Amino acid sequence: MDSALRMIETWPVPAAAAAVVTADGSLAGKYGETGRRFPLASVTKPLAAYAVLVAVEEGALELDEPAGPEGATVRHLMAHTSGLAFDEHRTVAAPGERRIYSNTGFEVLGEHLTKTTDIPFAEYLRDAVLSPLGMSDTELAGSPAKDAVSTADDLVRFAGELQTPRLIAPQTLQEATGVAFPGRKGVLPGYGNQSPNDWGLGFEIRDGKTPHWTGDRSSPRTFGHFGQSGTFLWVDPEAGAACVALTDRDFGPWAVEVWPVFTDAVLAAL
Repeated sequence: MDSALRMIETWPVPAAAAAVVTADGSLAGKYGETGRRFPLASVTKPLAAYAVLVAVEEGALELDEPAGPEGATVRHLMAHTSGLAFDEHRTVAAPGERRIYSNTGFEVLGEHLTKTTDIPFAEYLRDAVLSPLGMSDTELAGSPAKDAVSTADDLVRFAGELQTPRLIAPQTLQEATGVAFPGRKGVLPGYGNQSPNDWGLGFEIRDGKTPHWTGDRSSPRTFGHFGQSGTFLWVDPEAGAACVALTDRDFGPWAVEVWPVFTDAVLAAL
């Protein structure tokens, strides 16, 4: 595993950190600046989604209650099927019709939770997810779609939770990491049109997508997210492991080239 993780030294980035955690919570390896805080960009979304799932289990809201555009629900917002545009408060499709990746949808989701609980979203996220998991170096300072900062060491704790949940019921996590609104077409940012473009509730599903930011060895059940700041987190239930990688260079052709090779090396080392 050490040699696989050392591959980040060859990435064309000023700084990077990576870590792997297995399903039993054991650290399989880590390398690089794992205590350094990096902007997460859209890797913020799984954290935000997890806070919403906690709120659902607490009875503060329901997945199928109205939220966002007319006819949309919390579930639609989490699964990028609310019809909201990518980065503006504009409806471009009927709820459930298409998979439209939407930062706005997650911002509306955060506003909905804040209104329902009377607790600012960043505070709810901290109290419901970050503090219980000991993620003391993680903070949301802005949009629940993209404005968290964290460390690889902290995200390993979250990746462990995504394999053996303590904060929510296993059945809730299973629902969130299964396909919501199957068969919907859409664009996977950075990779073009995908049919189907499968997502869960806040988590992208690997399924049979090609091209993809995970590896050829990644199972179809793999779920997670990548961020435009050059970050990713995936969980492969078939492999019984999760991987986190953080960098300080924006996503681009370099990531398309090196991330899948890196992921395949990690999976081979398990």
